[in-house]
Amino acid sequence: MSLRWLPNALSVARLILIVPMLLLLFAEQYLLTLILFAIAGISDGVDGWLAKRFGWQTRLGAVLDAAADKLMIAAVFIALGWKGLVPVWLVVLIFVRDLWIVLGAWYNRHHLADFEVRPFLTSKINTAVQVCFVLLVIADAAWPFLTPALKSGAVAVAALSVVVSGLDYLQDWMRQMKKARQGEA
Repeated sequence: MSLRWLPNALSVARLILIVPMLLLLFAEQYLLTLILFAIAGISDGVDGWLAKRFGWQTRLGAVLDAAADKLMIAAVFIALGWKGLVPVWLVVLIFVRDLWIVLGAWYNRHHLADFEVRPFLTSKINTAVQVCFVLLVIADAAWPFLTPALKSGAVAVAALSVVVSGLDYLQDWMRQMKKARQGEA
C-alpha cells in the first residue's frame, strides 16, 4: 500500500488544526495552544521531508502545503495581535509581505512567458522564524519569562526575516523582468 497521500493528509490536518488553535488561544489555554501549534509546525517539516524523500510531490500537495502554512501563520498572528501579544505593526508587515508575494507572482505569471515562482531559502527561513516566534510568544503567555529586551529582540528578528524574505522575492522578480525585456529586444 502506498503512502503517497500522507504529505497531503498532514497539510489538511494543519488546516483543520487552525480552528481549535484559535479557540484555545482566545480561551487563554496557552499550553494546549502551544502543543497544537508545535504539532502543526512539526507536521509542516515532516510533510515536506516525506514528499521530497519519497518523490511524493504533487501540484495539489504544493498548494495544500503553502495554503496550510499561510493560513495557520496568518490566523495565529492575527489572534496574537488581537490579544495584544504581538505588535499590530508586525502582523501588518507579515500581511503586506504575503500580499506583495501573491500579487507580484500573479502579475509576473500573467506578463512574463517564462516566469517561475519558487520558494527561496530566505522564505523557508522566514517561515521557520515565524513558527519559532509564535511558539516563543505563546510559551511566554503561558509562563511569562521574557524580559522586555528579549521580547523586543524576538520581534526585531521576526520583522527582519519578513523584510529580507520579501526583498529576496523582489530582487528575483526584477531579475526575471529584466531577462524578459532583454529577450524581447
